Amino acid sequence: MNSFSLMKKVAVVTGALGLIGKHHCEALAEAGANVIACDLDWAACHEFAKTLSSDSIGLEMDVTSPDSINSVLKIILDKFGHVDVLVNNAAINDKFETPALAAEQSKFENYPLEMWQKSLDINVTGIFLCSQIIGMQMAKQRSGSIINVASTYGIVAPDQSLYCNPQGEQLFYKSPAYPTTKGAVISFTRFLAAYWGNLGVRVNTLSPGGVENGQDDYFISNYSRKTPLGRMAAPTDYKGAIIFLASDASRYMTGANLVVDGGWTAW
Repeated sequence: MNSFSLMKKVAVVTGALGLIGKHHCEALAEAGANVIACDLDWAACHEFAKTLSSDSIGLEMDVTSPDSINSVLKIILDKFGHVDVLVNNAAINDKFETPALAAEQSKFENYPLEMWQKSLDINVTGIFLCSQIIGMQMAKQRSGSIINVASTYGIVAPDQSLYCNPQGEQLFYKSPAYPTTKGAVISFTRFLAAYWGNLGVRVNTLSPGGVENGQDDYFISNYSRKTPLGRMAAPTDYKGAIIFLASDASRYMTGANLVVDGGWTAW
């Protein structure tokens, strides 16, 4: 079981205040890592880091800004001298301000270019920049594990019927940006795994399924029926996968896509 230990390791998590981001941080800390919890709100990151069970800190980071990422890396190296794990978790999903207009606005035919571009900037370019800047330090060390968080929608197309209410009304369409960006994350993982494999930097993808988070009952029911395990994920269901990918338990694993989806993509 020692291979699952992250004692004396330093782990960076982006999007640390998100629904599963907090649990990624908790899992890494529980395994012994010193966690750098990064998100846009410094005060909230700072307070959250104090709840973790290891020597952890919270830092403000904008994943689309090289200066912001470099500043975080400098703080990490000044405090710890090394960085061992990077969890690229920061991402956005579409939110439409007016629910009554969401179905029309989210249709592919009407989907706004600015929303498409923003998703690319955060979900793809953000992972590229964090991997480039923090990963270069790992390459210098000749060791490290990068975990890119994608989605089942990076593997299969959205089932738009999930977003129909019991009356058969389409309340929302899963837009093209999220599946496209998550598919790009999986391809980028393979590129980087092959590129840095000879320097001891492992790069893998975690593709989670949908997480229950106060959605309408009809959506939870629709989703659960399409999942062999018969339910949506709990936010804690990915903690084991994160520890596995971050630790030496997966030391011969790189370029892989670990799918944890309750069987969603099995049929």
